[in-house]
Amino acid sequence: MGQLFLKLGATKLGKVNSDNAISHILNIVITPELLAGLSCYGLGAIAYILLLTRVKLSVAGPSAALIYIFSVLIGYFFFKESIPIYRAFGLGFIVCGVILVVWKS
Repeated sequence: MGQLFLKLGATKLGKVNSDNAISHILNIVITPELLAGLSCYGLGAIAYILLLTRVKLSVAGPSAALIYIFSVLIGYFFFKESIPIYRAFGLGFIVCGVILVVWKS
C-alpha cells in the first residue's frame, strides 16, 4: 500500500526538474497521499521488526522480495502499466527463488 500511495502522491506533485526540486521536497510534507505512503512504510518497518523476533532473517529477508510482485500488479491494475513478457519471467524467477529459500525439507 505504501508504494501505491507514494505513486499517487508523486503523480499529484508532477515531474521534478532543477527549477522545482526544492518546492517538490517541501510539498512532500503537505501531500496527504505521500504522508499516507510514508506512514505505511513506517508501519511496515515495525511489522518487519516484530516478524524478525519470530522468523529467521534468512527466510524473512528473501520473502520480502515478494513486494516486487505486488508493485508490478499495483502498476498494472491502478496505473494501467504494461507487463512485458521479460518482466513476467523475472517475476516468476523471484517467486521460484522465494519458494526455494523458504522451503522446509
